[in-house]
Amino acid sequence: MIISRRASLAALMALATVALIGCGKKETPQSAETAAPASAAAPATAEPLKVAFVYIGPVGDAGWTYAHDLGRKAVADKFGDKVKVTFVENVPESAADAERVFRQLATDGNKLIFGTTFGYMEAMLKVAKDFPDVKFEHATGFKTADNLAQYDVRTYEGAYLAGVVAGKMSKTGKLGIVASVPIPEVIRNIDSFTLGARSTNPQATTRVVWVNKWFDPGKEREAATTLIGQGVDVLMQNTDSAAVVQTAQEKGVYAFGWDSDMTSFGAKAHLAASTNKWGGYYTQRVAAVLDGSWKSGTVWLGLKDGAIDLAAYNPELPADVKALVEQRKNAIIDGSAPIWKGPIKDNTGKDIVAKDAVADDVQLHGLKVYVEGVDGKVPG
Repeated sequence: MIISRRASLAALMALATVALIGCGKKETPQSAETAAPASAAAPATAEPLKVAFVYIGPVGDAGWTYAHDLGRKAVADKFGDKVKVTFVENVPESAADAERVFRQLATDGNKLIFGTTFGYMEAMLKVAKDFPDVKFEHATGFKTADNLAQYDVRTYEGAYLAGVVAGKMSKTGKLGIVASVPIPEVIRNIDSFTLGARSTNPQATTRVVWVNKWFDPGKEREAATTLIGQGVDVLMQNTDSAAVVQTAQEKGVYAFGWDSDMTSFGAKAHLAASTNKWGGYYTQRVAAVLDGSWKSGTVWLGLKDGAIDLAAYNPELPADVKALVEQRKNAIIDGSAPIWKGPIKDNTGKDIVAKDAVADDVQLHGLKVYVEGVDGKVPG
């Protein structure tokens, strides 16, 4: 089911109290006659750690926010009544809206707050300064503070592996991507997908349609339809809903799930899914707050950390293609075949990674150009 509603901000604030997990117990007061001696009194039960998650879209049942919410549930399952977990969905990236939600969560006593989209960065920085005793964590950004950490997964690794499959499965060599917002993170995924595709089909090309939103099923569907009309027979997306997979199913082409398994939305079309696995990171960070070892910093997790994978293969995917993907995974994990090893050119013929050189994380975080094989120009 695709959910396209947008809650009002007032409703969002009310939602901050929804989905509380693992509330602490209150002991029944004893009477004077039955009270145990002071020396034998049980120690006071510690208050649960209040943890909050803020989402750009609805939780739904697929995609980016859904994957983060699985991580939230992993926290609740692991720590039980040691934590009280809250989430707020459909929070816009606009500074005023996001700041208001983060500020309210901190005021309400949450001591660890996760913001799960790039556009929350400035709002989180501002609120973190006013609540130095609260720990904040921001997904996909690049700024930190003493009480604001940054985390991300290497989604480009999943995109590359999807490209490997696309290059093998496309009959036309024409591939398409429904893209969200033109920031380096998304450009990096487009480029990596194309590198993967051209590693198995050197003539493959990628066309991109930007919807300029992370979650808009209607626009995602329109973009997918446009690409199919241009002859594309394999689609990837960097958007949050399952609309692309649904459209591929209806039009008889292939597609990939993004951020989570989307097989249920189009089993025939769904070749595989780049899946994000946040539970390990979230439980680790909650444990660090509980034991007092939490520190700010930056982390970028990938295949070798078990934080991302290409999975949920279509049963019809040939065995040799699946074997090739597994081989490429292992080569990325052990470092023997980095994705971004040169020579790599942009789509104007300019060298961006020299022969035998490997792009470092600084270069990858700043990518603003399409690689050879991607049609068009990056939006200005």
